[in-house]
Amino acid sequence: MAARKGKVYLVGAGPGDAGLLTLKGARCLAEADVVIYDHLVNESLLVHARAEAQMIYAGKQPGRPTMTQEEINDLLVEKAREGLCVVRLKGGDPFVFGRGGEEAIHLARARVAFEVVPGVTSAIAVPAYAGIPVTQRLVSSSFHVASGHETPDPDESSPEWDLLARTEETVVLLMGALNLPSVVRELVGRGRDPDTPVALIRWGTLPEQETLVSTLSGVVAEAQRLNFGPPAVAVIGPVVDLRPLIRWAELRPLWGVRAAVTRPADQSAALTESLQRAGADVIVTPTIRVQHREMSPVIEREIEALGAYDWVVFTSANGVRAFMERVYECGYDARRLAWCQVAAIGERTAEVLAQHGVRPEVVARQTTQEGLLKAVRVARDERVLIPRAATARTVLEEGLTRRGALVRVLPVYDTVPDRQGIALLRRNLTQGRVHLVTFTSASTFEHLARAVKTEDLPRLFAEVAVASIGPATSAAIRQAGLEVHAEARTATVEGLMEAIERYYKTRRVRRGDSGTQA
Repeated sequence: MAARKGKVYLVGAGPGDAGLLTLKGARCLAEADVVIYDHLVNESLLVHARAEAQMIYAGKQPGRPTMTQEEINDLLVEKAREGLCVVRLKGGDPFVFGRGGEEAIHLARARVAFEVVPGVTSAIAVPAYAGIPVTQRLVSSSFHVASGHETPDPDESSPEWDLLARTEETVVLLMGALNLPSVVRELVGRGRDPDTPVALIRWGTLPEQETLVSTLSGVVAEAQRLNFGPPAVAVIGPVVDLRPLIRWAELRPLWGVRAAVTRPADQSAALTESLQRAGADVIVTPTIRVQHREMSPVIEREIEALGAYDWVVFTSANGVRAFMERVYECGYDARRLAWCQVAAIGERTAEVLAQHGVRPEVVARQTTQEGLLKAVRVARDERVLIPRAATARTVLEEGLTRRGALVRVLPVYDTVPDRQGIALLRRNLTQGRVHLVTFTSASTFEHLARAVKTEDLPRLFAEVAVASIGPATSAAIRQAGLEVHAEARTATVEGLMEAIERYYKTRRVRRGDSGTQA
């Protein structure tokens, strides 16, 4: 059998916002055996990779190189020659001051197969997120992109700097913060109008984004006064004056918020997308995993006896999935539930039942066990089966039993800690990178609390807002001594989003923060 041939994908990760990764870039990450990523790459992009993929950090920060470029080049060749699919994940676009060309040349000379997957360059995206178009009819018909990383040499005549000084068009300087004084000196000294508008945009497209607007003559002093350091993109030209009119990103309800989603990774898409649409940067940090129980004599016996039950009551979408999986394994389909009345705890659980061909007779509007108990009209001596998690609240079965129903709880799945997700969340909390943590069940919080010392919870959450999907989840959080800042009125993604947006709107009104920046 022929040895597998390795391949390298030089993938542009975009400027920071995880939503700006291209579809092809996401597909490459999903297929990768090895991911070698840079300092400015948003780590939330790594969720696209397989859990078993090897992650190698190759970030280079000013004055603190982690790996030299030569070492990175050699590593790409080494991993590819092992027959692996390698993704080299680079901030922005690989070929726009990203040294992707050097890596491509090295791979070509080593006869290693590679592809280039372009990314959204920060030269365009970062100004756009600050409300600055790099071109605008009747204002600027072209733009020039240059590196501000290298200091202009006043002793040498530089055609590049002469051109940038003479033009009245837009100039975008990448990595322009460190050498800003010399860049400004050269531009003004070579003839650029000192009153030309300038915008410095730091941490563009991320929650930390800040924008400083000044002029060539004043920007250095203003940047020093505000300690406005890298990473920053500089935009020079009259297009900067358009910012007050068309800035858009900062007006979104969750702009400036980095949110952690703690529900299982395969169930986090709806909440993640809703948060991102509202302007938040999202990291998926699942604290639990759902494990369906394998077929057992107990489960098989209850499925065989379904005709003897009057009701089957589902308290979660996970319970539906796990139970129907076992129904199919027994050789049956949705018709096995034909003789029972079916109840669901909310619209989402009802939707999952519908996906399996089951239409519930009862759908509780209140997505809590208390709400389900009110909605289900079970009579005395009626038999009720509740397929659910092995560990759960007992409000429903206790209430039905008090009515005289004959209740059988059937554990069909378990919630277990996701240690990798918990470690990721804890690291981000420790580093102060998270502003909001969402909990969509009591178990998502309880598994985190068990993994963290009780006395450490208040410290980790000291500057963090906590959002809960409902009263039961909030009770578990408060029992551990934490405050709940936003609680959903209905236990749905939509309800949780409404609570989060309401909290941040109230908070900003109290602070008098309109979302504007300099």
